[in-house]
Amino acid sequence: MVATRLDPIDRKILSELQADGRMTNVELAKRVGISAPPCLRRVRTLEEAGFIRGYHADVNARELGFEVQVFAMVGLDSQAESELVAFEERCRQWPLVRECHMLNGEVDFILKCVAPDLSSFQSFLTGELLSTPNVASVKTSLVIRGAKDDPGVPFDILEERLNRTA
Repeated sequence: MVATRLDPIDRKILSELQADGRMTNVELAKRVGISAPPCLRRVRTLEEAGFIRGYHADVNARELGFEVQVFAMVGLDSQAESELVAFEERCRQWPLVRECHMLNGEVDFILKCVAPDLSSFQSFLTGELLSTPNVASVKTSLVIRGAKDDPGVPFDILEERLNRTA
């Protein structure tokens, strides 16, 4: 298990930063029980090793005028690797597509899209997504409301698993 390469302090650093990436290094060090200089070194090491991919603000899409959130389930004509890669690259170019995940099963990809209004999403759907080469089908579901949107991983479960195997 990859997490076993990390000691409990590293995992606590990741947990704390996942919950609040804006805290100062001094506050982080206090929360994890070490002094600030080694804490900063550990954070830099975690960044360099790829455990921390970046820091982002959790913006409120609706407050910014993006009233519509839609999940689009996309089926492709071909699942050849070159076709999958081409579709993923196309998704990266579409601003309304915020997440793109390849799936196993009946659907090839699920896209999380945001748009200012239904008309804007409809234009994207008909003018871009449905006209993309290799797209065979698209089924959409409009989000009515979200009940949970937690980032990252559940560190409490990770710690439980590590304690069981120790």
